[in-house]
Amino acid sequence: MKVLLIDDHPLILSALQSVIQGLGDDVTVVGASSARAARETLQQDADFDLVLLDLHLGDADGFDVLVEFRAKYPALPVVVVSASDRTSDVIRSIDLGAMGFVPKRSSNDALFEALHMVMSGGIYVPPMTMGSERSAPEKQEGDTVPSVLRVVREHAEGSGYQTAVPLASLGLTPRQTDVLALLLQGKPNKLIARDLNLSVETVKDHVAAVLRTLNVSSRTQAVLAVSQMNQQGGLNAWRGNHTR
Repeated sequence: MKVLLIDDHPLILSALQSVIQGLGDDVTVVGASSARAARETLQQDADFDLVLLDLHLGDADGFDVLVEFRAKYPALPVVVVSASDRTSDVIRSIDLGAMGFVPKRSSNDALFEALHMVMSGGIYVPPMTMGSERSAPEKQEGDTVPSVLRVVREHAEGSGYQTAVPLASLGLTPRQTDVLALLLQGKPNKLIARDLNLSVETVKDHVAAVLRTLNVSSRTQAVLAVSQMNQQGGLNAWRGNHTR
């Protein structure tokens, strides 16, 4: 596995390189201390399996770099590794195409879990995302994040997401399950329709049904809810049939 690690803090860059290298002898980690260095690295050699991206870079906004890399290298998964653990940053990162979000305060085991999950085709979000009031931003006028979290959290508590309910118990049809698998990979409706040989309108109907079943109103909320289930073990059997 070849990993591009982007962080402008020399000590953190070195520490993360050592930790990630510990995943195995077949892991190669290339460090980049700026967005510019990362661009040049990818221009010279885009044959990477994973990018780990800090949000706070000296020469660029990490969210802008995330959008740029997802557009230029759509097959290259990006995981945000940030000093921030704000819920708004997690949601925004997933919305912009990140395949995971790992706070820097996380343990090495949590980082390894995140990387394994992403390389298996899943999406990783920290467990605190749906349950911790400490990490949630203060509610401001026009800010929908707190209400989004409340909807997902209440449904998680009420439906047993925290107790590893199998996905099959949600009552999704086989086709809806297929749509959800591709939705979790970040694919738009047109690509899902092509992959499953369905019309775009049919895919829209399936996506709507999945969101209703999860009791959420957006793809990002669905990703957060299902990722939480996966971390609790509720998707283990299902993931074996839907990894990339």
